[in-house]
Amino acid sequence: MAGSTFGQVFRITTWGESHGRAVGVTVDGCPAGLPLREEDIQVYLDRRKPGQSRFTTARQEADQVELLSGVFEGRTTGTPISMMVWNKDQRSKDYSAIMDIYRPGHADYGFDAKYGFRDYRGGGRSSARETTARVAAGAVACRLLGRYGITVTAYTKQIGPVSVCPECFDLAERDRNRLYMPDPAAAARAEAFLEKRMEEMDSVGGVVECVIRGVPAGVGEPVFDKLDACLAKAVMSIGAVKGFEIGDGFGAAESCGSRNNDAFCTGEAGQICKKTNHSGGILGGISDGSDIILRAAFKPTPSIAREQQTVNRQGNPVAVSIHGRHDPTVVPRAVVVVEAMAAVTVADLLLRNRGSRV
Repeated sequence: MAGSTFGQVFRITTWGESHGRAVGVTVDGCPAGLPLREEDIQVYLDRRKPGQSRFTTARQEADQVELLSGVFEGRTTGTPISMMVWNKDQRSKDYSAIMDIYRPGHADYGFDAKYGFRDYRGGGRSSARETTARVAAGAVACRLLGRYGITVTAYTKQIGPVSVCPECFDLAERDRNRLYMPDPAAAARAEAFLEKRMEEMDSVGGVVECVIRGVPAGVGEPVFDKLDACLAKAVMSIGAVKGFEIGDGFGAAESCGSRNNDAFCTGEAGQICKKTNHSGGILGGISDGSDIILRAAFKPTPSIAREQQTVNRQGNPVAVSIHGRHDPTVVPRAVVVVEAMAAVTVADLLLRNRGSRV
């Protein structure tokens, strides 16, 4: 199966299935000498793991990472870093009733059409369980970026119709509520909205926003490997992402050049900077030194208990209700996944940028 590797210099390869023995990742290209411990990775995995609240799947996984290679005496060796997380709470029998049914909104049919089989146990390789490995890799990337003074911070911007109010934005609040929203009032409204949808046996989508600070001007390529294009590929590769934008994004279509253009100026320290940031920190595919701001739109979780119409593998019409343990919204647990993929992308292009000129 192709397509499990991302990046060129800082390169990650994930492996494993939702109901297999384990999931994991190999990170290649990380420079030697970076301080790295299992605890540094675990703090990211703890943000993604299931069972944190009634708004996440009840699957009980500790998601305890094991660092298998690439680190000696607390520092990276420059060799491949291999990490693994055991699956310990699979309930494959929950899926036996739908083994021949194509679930609406899932990858079942496409996977079967491509490979001639499907792992019906939670979606197999196409399950969101795979993102565990991405988060582990992203933790390494964040450690590396931290050495350059670069930070990657994501949060829930919107759940259903409820959005964070810019005037009430408080990043410290993000980790104080179950939806990772940096606005306590919006979080309360979003929880009430989500509770109502759950009572109706339905699910909800939303938007994750990510801000990358400290990226110097000049990172990225001007043609196919544009920084924004690479970020788009990385984030769109996350299951359930249906929309992506940088800066003003789709709002730029309603603007005009005189308003959308960011005027350059000289900062207090004599550096070149911009007065505004409609571009979201990227111009011509290359970072311009401003904050890089991106957003990912997630669709509602397709696994819902409400009865839906579909067909089985023979093409016969059937009704299906999805039982088992599923997130009523994927957005809160996806926050750290967006962070991870953004960090891996920037780390890769940052290392590639070293050869730009003599």
